[in-house]
Amino acid sequence: MSALSFTSAPVRILALSGALALAACGGGGGGGDGSGGQGTLQVSMTDAPSCGYDHVFVTVNQVRVHSSADADVNASGWVNVDVVPARKIDLLSLTNGVLTTLGQTALPAGSYQQVRLVLDANRGGGANALANSVVPTGGTEQSLDTPSAVQSGIKIIRPFTVAGGTLTDLVLDFDACKSVVRRGNGTFGLKPVVTAVPTIVSGEVNGVVSGAPGARVYAERNGVVVKATVADANGNFKLSPIEQSSTAGPVDVVVVPGAANAKATGIVRSVPVVVGTPTAISTAAAPMTLPASTYRRVSGTVAPASAEATLRALQLANGGTFEIAATAAASDTGAYSMFVTEPALPVAAPMIGTYQAALPIPLQPNGTAAGKYSVQATSATGAVQTQPADVSNTDALVNFSF
Repeated sequence: MSALSFTSAPVRILALSGALALAACGGGGGGGDGSGGQGTLQVSMTDAPSCGYDHVFVTVNQVRVHSSADADVNASGWVNVDVVPARKIDLLSLTNGVLTTLGQTALPAGSYQQVRLVLDANRGGGANALANSVVPTGGTEQSLDTPSAVQSGIKIIRPFTVAGGTLTDLVLDFDACKSVVRRGNGTFGLKPVVTAVPTIVSGEVNGVVSGAPGARVYAERNGVVVKATVADANGNFKLSPIEQSSTAGPVDVVVVPGAANAKATGIVRSVPVVVGTPTAISTAAAPMTLPASTYRRVSGTVAPASAEATLRALQLANGGTFEIAATAAASDTGAYSMFVTEPALPVAAPMIGTYQAALPIPLQPNGTAAGKYSVQATSATGAVQTQPADVSNTDALVNFSF
């Protein structure tokens, strides 16, 4: 069967908690690019926050890498890292830059292009039948249905190099909020959004937001989230790893406190990402402080449901575009909501500033953006539609037709 393919950069993958005992085995002829010698690949996992779930479980049995982006599951040259026995792991147990090492294996030095993450399928009957499952906030554990292709591996196209005689770290990151689809019939499906980042080219951004435990925090480039986390009980957050390169540039850090905290969005623009050196945008002594805000919801329907659209709520302010919330439309009805358990979008004007080393960074309201959003729907085929949504006075209903 064919694998699920993800080719956009930067790459998104899966966050797994707990130390896993991994046994490495060759996949039929070695990989690399023929440069000679042996290197070591170490695979770790981290996680992005989820919206509306207390737990998101997946069961992983293998990680595979190959030197060709086009190699299918039966090709020679795969290097496999087996999880024995397969392990059910809560993706939401890792946030704020915490990494869990899955294991490591020796492999031919050279360039690699493809990673596949292989999951177990749910099985009927018995206490261990739910290999993959979710616990909605305040609810009970329910099955998370996985596409048949998951058993061949979630395919991630992500070039990286393993040098001879050295250890190469690859971090896999799973965006549960965008990956779990609530269906209209009350069931849940997995639509994986996964990435991979070599730590040798990554950096960290951290900070503290006052009075906003559980705030969603995003590092974005041109309105595209490249790393996400959630603030802890004291408002501390850490965005790591964030890929750094000569072309990637700085990031915009977007802090959405959430309806429970009733505070406005905070945005710090042009935050530098430096390999090996953390960048702070706020501290406990100089925290990000945000004004009060009510929250409202955008919901609607995407037709046909087979479009399997992903939806993003974007806010345009100070010449930039910023993702504030995202969700997936139900695959059976096309219905969506940002979010189901609580409204996702602040009504108050976003508070925006530009990075400076001296803290605190001054933030100013952008009044023209208050309550105004654009909802972008992207179908499974890549078609994109965008419509305005104004939540200044009430929740907004926005429908799409592909």
